[in-house]
Formats: sequence, C-alpha cells, structure tokens
Amino acid sequence: MVYITQLIYLKAGQESIFHQFEEIAIPTISKYNGDLLLRIRPDNASLIEGSMEKPYEIHLVTFKTQDDFENFKHDEERKNFLHLKDESIKTSILIQGSKL
Repeated sequence: MVYITQLIYLKAGQESIFHQFEEIAIPTISKYNGDLLLRIRPDNASLIEGSMEKPYEIHLVTFKTQDDFENFKHDEERKNFLHLKDESIKTSILIQGSKL
C-alpha cells in the first residue's frame, strides 16, 4: 500500500478553479485502486504550531501499488483538466510513504 499526503497551496482568488479540478481528479482516484482517506481544509484555529504557511487543503490518499499511483497520474481524462490545476495551484508538497 502506498500512502500519499499532499499539502496544497492555492493562488489567491483561484478557489473555484481548484474545485473544478478536484471534481474530476478525486473521482478518478478510485479508478486506480485508490482511496481518499482524508481531505482537510485547515483553518487558523486548527493550527497549533508550525514554521510553514498553512495549506489550503491537505489530502491523504492510498493506492494499492506504486503502479496504480503512476496510472492515476497519467489518466487521460485527468490530464485534459491539468490546466485547471496549473491555473489554481501556486505550489504543492507531495509526501509519499508507507504504513509502519
């Protein structure tokens, strides 16, 4: 099992474009043996301590295999909407790991 955590930082005022992309990307996860475990939009009250900017969203996703994750990233329908991701996301941090 592959675990993916993604911290997502948006460009100012681009939330609706990001949501359009997510409407396509999130359902695609399950096509590739993936599961969206958590989708969190932290607010200032939930931040206890930290030295980095608070992300707009945090996603925790699992895929059964690395190949499943790679196939998800190369999904043709999802690729058709990557311009929405590029228009809305300033940066993202992807952390890949496994369950201990």
